[in-house]
Amino acid sequence: MIRYEGSRTKAGPVVTVNGELLDPRLDLRNHSPTGFEWGYGGNGSAQLALAILADHLEDPAQALNLYQRFKWALTAELPHKGWTLTSPQIDQIIQRIRDEDAKGECPQTERR
Repeated sequence: MIRYEGSRTKAGPVVTVNGELLDPRLDLRNHSPTGFEWGYGGNGSAQLALAILADHLEDPAQALNLYQRFKWALTAELPHKGWTLTSPQIDQIIQRIRDEDAKGECPQTERR
């Protein structure tokens, strides 16, 4: 089982996947060149959502399609201090997003 962990250090937020630093995937979209963030709906949370999905799905096109909704469903809500996610938890959120799509619901991708 894959395990993603976010923590805060003196240098700033750090995110690992199975103990290794998570690639921010700036090659796909560069929302936050200064790094990941979570617990709010901004650029750092978007970069984190994209990086987790790109790693988890191993499909950049799917990650780009889902990451804004994933941000609002998960990374914007993660606790400030730190968190742990497993691959089954991520799969559940992805499935919920896909179910909403299948029902024709219009998930919110941006909040104002």
